[in-house]
This record gives sequence, C-alpha cells and structure tokens, in this order.
Amino acid sequence: MKKIAVAICALVGTANVQAQALNEVELNIFNTIVNQSVEIGYEHFIDQDQSVGVDLMINDRFSYFGQNKKEGKFKQFNTNAIAVNYSFYFGGKEGEHASGLYAQPFLKYRFGDYEHDIKTESGYTRTTTDMNSFIIGVGAGYKLVKNDAFTISPFINIARNFSDDVIDEFAGIELNAGINIGYRF
Repeated sequence: MKKIAVAICALVGTANVQAQALNEVELNIFNTIVNQSVEIGYEHFIDQDQSVGVDLMINDRFSYFGQNKKEGKFKQFNTNAIAVNYSFYFGGKEGEHASGLYAQPFLKYRFGDYEHDIKTESGYTRTTTDMNSFIIGVGAGYKLVKNDAFTISPFINIARNFSDDVIDEFAGIELNAGINIGYRF
C-alpha cells in the first residue's frame, strides 16, 4: 500500500510539473495595424528548444497583391485561416526556454472568399473568388524573452498556395512578416 501511495505522489508530482509546462499566447500586432487582420497564436513548448502551435487568422489578407489591372474600387476579403506549426529554437540564452533564432515549418488552411469588381465593356461587374486553399510554408524569426513571461518576436514567412483559383487572381507564393507580442504562462 505504501508503494502505491508513493507511486501516486510521484504521478501527482509529475502531473504538477506537466501543469507547469510552458505555454504562450501571442498577437501579431504588426499585421493588426497594417492589414487590419487579427492573428492570435498559441504555442506549447514540448522541450527547452521546441514547440508546437496553432494560429487563428481573422480577415487573413497576407500577400494579396491583385494582379488583375481591370479591378474596380470595391474589394472585400471575407477570409479567415487556421495554421499549425512546429518551431525549433536555437541560439538562445542557456537555461531560458525557447528564445533566440527559430525556424518554423507550418501548414495553413484559408477559407472564405474575395469579392471585387472587374471592368467589362459595359462597366464593372462584381465577381467572387473562392479562397479555400491549403498553404504550406516555412518561417524564421527571433524571439526576445523578458522575465520568462513577455515576448517580442519579429518574423518572416514564405509559403506556397495550392489553389488554382487563388493563384489565378493572386501570386502563388505568399510572403508574410510581422511582430508577435506574447505572454508565457
């Protein structure tokens, strides 16, 4: 019975250590200001220098440079996205969780549509582009950590979009940059 009690205490102690696992929530403040989009992220650290994460992008408009010169003034993005990522940190301070340079492969799914006017012989006609697509990419950045609680992380991503409809309207390669501010708990 005593061995079972010790085993339970050890398990509870391990669960306590797991409960103290490092997590981070972050907001891409740069894109909120520049693109009027909201990118909220959650990162769970699985090791001293590795993490898995998920990002939710509301009004996802990254790298949209219209290639159609016949577009009118009306342009409305009704797009959102969700992305999963894996981050590997290197070059951070000894003993500090996940800081310094990092590389981050990711898989993203964008959904929604893009409404806009295009010029025709008789004026402008409203059309809609289906933006549902899978996007795969890689990012790199640098994470600064203050008191193992607050973070600032400038980053840049490059990704490939796999939707023919989207590629017909926009570039197939997407470039995205930003500055995440975060809080660890």
